[in-house]
Formats: sequence, structure tokens, C-alpha cells
Amino acid sequence: MHEMAKKRNELWAQTIIKGLESRNMTGYYAATKEEALKKALELIPEGSSVTMGGAMSAHEIGLVEAVKKGNYNFIDRDAMEDKRAAMLAAYDADVFLASVNAMTQDGVLVNIDGNANRVSAIAQGPKKVLFIVGMNKVCDDVDGAMKRARNVAAPINAQRFGLSTPCAKTGACMNCKSPDTICCQFLITRYSRHKDRIHVILVNDELGF
Repeated sequence: MHEMAKKRNELWAQTIIKGLESRNMTGYYAATKEEALKKALELIPEGSSVTMGGAMSAHEIGLVEAVKKGNYNFIDRDAMEDKRAAMLAAYDADVFLASVNAMTQDGVLVNIDGNANRVSAIAQGPKKVLFIVGMNKVCDDVDGAMKRARNVAAPINAQRFGLSTPCAKTGACMNCKSPDTICCQFLITRYSRHKDRIHVILVNDELGF
């Protein structure tokens, strides 16, 4: 990323953080992946039960590896035979790690899900939800965020999982009803009723899809 773009993002992040605060959510700015990892670990008390919902951004800053190696009870869905039990355990976790498919510059979070375990845990259950968000996912408004989620994030994830959806073949949303569709549930988080539950670390880098 060009240095001028990074400077612009640093300033823009302050506007986004104010937007999050107006929605009873807490935002943070991290200039690098390393700073983001440090801040994330500060927000996760040792001994906490931690799980996640397929957040590539959390992997990319090294957070998942750090939690697995640290003094935490990591509920690893990929390592458990009973996937349903792992998904249900997420609702009672202390911390749920996530990212967004897109968000607005005034702090609205947009997520799409196929199985709905991720969006349902974001909406309710875990005591704290910690989002790791690259500045590449910030859009002007909800309409732009929805377009990004459907036309950028969804096709890439469909390709990543080897799904047979129209978007996996064309690279753009076809508003399909394919059995493989991952656009089953749409969650728009515009406000958090519970203070100190939702935390968003904005990273001045391109993370996730």
C-alpha cells in the first residue's frame, strides 16, 4: 500500500472510530498487523474461552496462532469432530473472533453467512465480539457495503471453499438460489445495545476478502 494511502487511512480511521462510538461499539486503530495483534491480545483476558467464525483477518495478523499457543481455552471448531457442538459452544464463549465482509465509514457492520453460525454469534451469545478489519473493507454507506459483501467477499469465499455457485464462476453476485449459496443470512449491525461487547480493530492494511 502506498504511503500516502496509509496516511489517508490513518486519518479516515478516526472518523470510523467516532461512528462506532456513536453506535455503542468501541473502535481502535492499528498502523500494522503487529500493532493489531498486540491490541487484540490486550482485549482478551488470559483464561478466557475463545472461538471464532472463519475470520481470515484474525489468521493474517497472527491472532489465531497466538490464542492457540497462549493461556486461553480455544474452542477449535476445525479440530472437533462434533462441529455442531463447537458452533453451539461459541454462544457461551467469553470472546468471539470475527471480521466483517464490509463496513461503512460511520460504523455499520455488514456480514453474510451460509450456515448462520457466524452471524448469529455476532448478534447474540458471546460476551465479547472482537473484529479484525482491514481498511480495504470500509465503504461509504450500507449500499456500498452490501455490494462489496456480495460481489467481492462472497465470490472469493465461494471459490475458496470450492462451491458450485454462479458467483464462483463469474466473479460477481447473480442473486442465486443455488444449493451451495453462502448468501443465506445477511446481518447488518447498526448499534450494540450492550456496551463493551463489540470491539473493532481497524488495521491499516489489506486483510481478508
